[in-house]
Amino acid sequence: MAYRAQQIAPPIPSGFGLGAATLVAALILGTLGVVASRAPEAGQLGPSDWAAVRFTVSQAVLSAFLSVLFAIPVARALSRRRFRGRGLLITLLGAPFLLPVIVAVMGLLAVFGRSGWVSQALELFGLPPIPIYGFHGVVIAHVFFNLPLATRVILQGWAGIPAERFRLAAQLGFSARNVARHLEWPMLKRAVPGAFAIVFAICLSSFAVALTMGGGPRATTVELAIYQAFRFDFDLGKAALLASMQLALAGSAALLALWMSQGQGGFGKGLDRSVERWDEGSRIVDFIAIFLAVLFLLVPMLAVGSRGLAALPDLPMTVWASAWMSIKVALLSAGLAFALSLPIALTAVRFAWIESVGLLTIAASPLVIGTGLFILVFPFASPQDWAFVVTACVNAVMALPFALRVLIPAVQDVCEGYGRLSLSLGLSRWAMLRLVILPRIRAPLGFATGLAAALSMGDLGVVALFAGTGEATLPLQIYRLMGAYRMDAAAGAALLLALLSFGAFWMCDAWGRRNA
Repeated sequence: MAYRAQQIAPPIPSGFGLGAATLVAALILGTLGVVASRAPEAGQLGPSDWAAVRFTVSQAVLSAFLSVLFAIPVARALSRRRFRGRGLLITLLGAPFLLPVIVAVMGLLAVFGRSGWVSQALELFGLPPIPIYGFHGVVIAHVFFNLPLATRVILQGWAGIPAERFRLAAQLGFSARNVARHLEWPMLKRAVPGAFAIVFAICLSSFAVALTMGGGPRATTVELAIYQAFRFDFDLGKAALLASMQLALAGSAALLALWMSQGQGGFGKGLDRSVERWDEGSRIVDFIAIFLAVLFLLVPMLAVGSRGLAALPDLPMTVWASAWMSIKVALLSAGLAFALSLPIALTAVRFAWIESVGLLTIAASPLVIGTGLFILVFPFASPQDWAFVVTACVNAVMALPFALRVLIPAVQDVCEGYGRLSLSLGLSRWAMLRLVILPRIRAPLGFATGLAAALSMGDLGVVALFAGTGEATLPLQIYRLMGAYRMDAAAGAALLLALLSFGAFWMCDAWGRRNA
């Protein structure tokens, strides 16, 4: 029993979490230093590199702006309406985020490509098809991936407004416009900059989208320029310089979002009552917003499923071998993400700044991390022999920020609710972790692990740079099939990859929710 006031300490010694965060930061910055140190001379950027920087910033700004702009009416409609299947719809809105990039690209091509459904409809009216390759295609793909993410972030902001505020607004006779002015607009000023910064950082480091839909030198992102510097020129100095610039751009966006969010007071705590909205507004506008979002997000996935289902039984053996390789990479990556994210989340109870390692990971270049690790491994073994391990490590690190965003709020809620009681009972840190923390964060822990497994299953990054013919993962195999114009086989492999990704997420999430 505690006989004096004590600070609620992390459930494990802080050294574990600080060590994990230091390891991640050293992996990101250390590999960047290794690549730069092996460059024969200081890297210099040419006109094509500066064009890639301009293209990257412009498409990231426009993609983030459109994603947040379209997410606001969708999130507002979901916050105001209660209907049958609303929970399932919100869950389905997260599906594109779990969908492998190469699968989503095939779906977008089937809908918006030159021979896609939309272009065929436009042809009936004598209109030209949508230019899917180049700047337009990259922006469409990024909005497809990040609209659900921005919607969920802003929807959490609406959920953070206490029900008592809406009840008071109803008693005062507030109209929908007054509610928007005094409740929703202050919330958006806090939530939107963070959502914009997250989407902007994700679009900055885009690789697979630009690789498949870029359409030439005019549509090259910084990450794709890093890939070209490694793959074709082997210019380590240029790659390191581009990676440093990418880190600086993402860091500047984060600082700008933090500055814009300062000075915005919260709404205080409520009594956790269910929110009832009397400012219904226009039902037609809300219905149109939800319908268009569902149409935009689900139709490409249905297009992949309808085309890939017929080709699934006739897939070549190389596709099944690549699928097994993807499963092994996802299992190892999910295990590493679990081992890194849990101690960092537990330590964030005392050191809130530790979550910043997640933003550093979003801004980092996975190609530079992988190349730095291969340079370190090269004196001892062949890089291709370590392609499996290095790919899993890089995927685990890249999934870390999303796992932390899920785990840290859950750990903080448990410590706030049960920390003082645990201290009064004299529980040790390990006993508190085993008896109090882990049983109550099992559900978000399973969700975070499943998220890491799904993201790793569909990643097309380091493996595209170093994998040999026999070490190709399923996304890389799909990319090769598309390059060989074997579109039916690519569609079948894409459907298989989508099923494996959602299956890995479902199994981990079900494990977390079982007896939680």
